Amino acid sequence: MKRKAILAVLLVLAMVVGLCACGGGSSSAKGGSTSLKMATGGTTGTYYAYGGVIAGVLQDNIAGLSVKVHDSGASKSNIKELVSGDADLATVQNDVTYYSYSGTDLFASDGAQKGYSVIAGLYPEVVQIVSTTDITDISQLKGKRVSVGDAGSGTEFNARQILEAYDMTFDDIAVSNLSFGDSATALKDAKIDAFFCVAGAPTNNIVDLCTNTKINILSVDDAHVAKLQSSYDFYNTYTIEAGTYSGVDADAHCVAVIATLLVRDDVSEDVVYNITKTLFECKDQIGHEKASWLDPQYAVTGFDSMPIHPGALKYYTEIGVK
Repeated sequence: MKRKAILAVLLVLAMVVGLCACGGGSSSAKGGSTSLKMATGGTTGTYYAYGGVIAGVLQDNIAGLSVKVHDSGASKSNIKELVSGDADLATVQNDVTYYSYSGTDLFASDGAQKGYSVIAGLYPEVVQIVSTTDITDISQLKGKRVSVGDAGSGTEFNARQILEAYDMTFDDIAVSNLSFGDSATALKDAKIDAFFCVAGAPTNNIVDLCTNTKINILSVDDAHVAKLQSSYDFYNTYTIEAGTYSGVDADAHCVAVIATLLVRDDVSEDVVYNITKTLFECKDQIGHEKASWLDPQYAVTGFDSMPIHPGALKYYTEIGVK
């Protein structure tokens, strides 16, 4: 009898421990163990660091789930990894997701890419237009020397689209294709007049630039935001508050794309439901500054042209945001 009593106590304790995860109850990857591969970005970037933290929290709270994170060439290559099956999960900008699903811009030569869907929008990546102080409006970029990011990058397409909203093309500027770091150096050395940088704000390259160079962050006014969004529904608005960058003493009203968690369509509904639920209900365990943006309402914005995975949609429907 004593042996049976001890076993009963141990069973109760095991059940209690199982109910402690995130204050609710540990999820389960139904059907036994599930191993997923997650493509992120370069090892020094936000995608890789944040992806690793998210993977750890998912594994800690979903029984039977293993998530192996690997570095990658970021958004475009991550789409290709999802399509080929080299990744099951991936972080991708929502504008690149739009291009891939529609077979346009970055994917014009590849054609439409299918077989994956959205779990959640994670955080904004702001289209920051940095200029010398004599330039105060985007319209004044005409005739100026402007870096639009690496050739063929998402940033280059963002620059093209914003200039288009202002009735300009690349023919109206002197184009340079420089990385963010090289763009900041070129502006400091007076080799360019402005550059586009798509990243979370504040961005280290711009912070460093401000230590010895006066800059402006150019705003996109409401009329041009509306014009831009009428053609490209993946843009959201974002305000970089005064003081975010040294010497920039006025708010900058910008547009932003969204860093997004995607998943292959053939990952089961139960697994994706548990991933989505854990992502939001265990938010306090995600030790990364970008976790402050995790919000179910935000997570489903900017994806009118993209399907949400049925497992994620089940969670959003349960909590009333879809």
